Amino acid sequence: MATEKGRGATANGESRRFNMSERKEDGDWLDALTEIDGAPPRRRTEVTIERARTIISRNNSPDIAFSQSINAYRGCEHGCIYCFARPTHAYHDLSPGLDFETRLFAKPDAAALLRKELSRKSHLVSPIAMGTNTDPYQPIERDWKITRQCLEILWECRHPVYITTKSDRIVRDLDLLTRLAQERLVAVMISVTSLNPLTARTLEPRAPHPLRRVEAIRTLAQSGVPVVASISPIIPAITDHEIEDIIERVASAGALDATYIPVRLPHEVAPLFRAWLEEHYPDRAAKVMAIIRDIRGGRDNDPNFGSRMRGRGVWADLIRARFQKARRRAGFTGERVTLRTDLFRRPEGDQMSLF
Repeated sequence: MATEKGRGATANGESRRFNMSERKEDGDWLDALTEIDGAPPRRRTEVTIERARTIISRNNSPDIAFSQSINAYRGCEHGCIYCFARPTHAYHDLSPGLDFETRLFAKPDAAALLRKELSRKSHLVSPIAMGTNTDPYQPIERDWKITRQCLEILWECRHPVYITTKSDRIVRDLDLLTRLAQERLVAVMISVTSLNPLTARTLEPRAPHPLRRVEAIRTLAQSGVPVVASISPIIPAITDHEIEDIIERVASAGALDATYIPVRLPHEVAPLFRAWLEEHYPDRAAKVMAIIRDIRGGRDNDPNFGSRMRGRGVWADLIRARFQKARRRAGFTGERVTLRTDLFRRPEGDQMSLF
């Protein structure tokens, strides 16, 4: 199956990890979907309301810098073919392929749930991360504004927050971000995977143009919001030749530092990525996968703590050396952004604060 225009995955097959029955395509149903010219209509994005019971997720992973996170949405319309979150759609009996980027879930009660959870005496104050699973500023945020609503609660409570995104839509919340930054309560990471718009269009079909992301870094930095650039993932033989150029560009835009992760292909991401390679880069598909497998210890993916974020072997060492050399040349010093936790106050109007 060829990639639909504006979408990342080339397929929409079901996961077999949860013994889901195979979806059958009924002939009459397909006939009803066929346009006059015989071509199927373009797939539309659907959003389903999810009534979550809690909004703060917690983890104890030793190789990530946060223990709490918020995900306002499930699925992501950006359609990044490499997204490690794609397999989570299998939990909903949906495909990690096109379903992940077209059948989304929004949590409109997120802000109310956040207020409730921050009210609990058991809540331990440490930075909450947004954008750890799916992008908090994907296109549907324009209408739902759930990320903004959560930021309003975090500002009200003076609670620290990390934000990761590949969208310049984040600057729409500059008013909140500058207030949080003035109190050292926010740090932002913006992903710039490639500066080549043609590469970006196939890798991340509905994410903003790379140069718009660079300008978002500039806008945030000039407004006093600490921002780091993430060159993640680095894909060997596809984007790795851009490491030095990207670092130079984000440094000139005012980023405090840059970081990276080699491409990861957990569960259903691996076959989706292979199909994407065969369509867009058939001339080097075998080479790309051979290098990835070398980085990942002979497998498509290495899930182990420590090595999963950096890889191992000759290719991983080469990428690491080039990255560090480019960082030094750009003047990055490894400056760390430490967020404050001592300003926290429970939500206004919270009855629990009376006790």
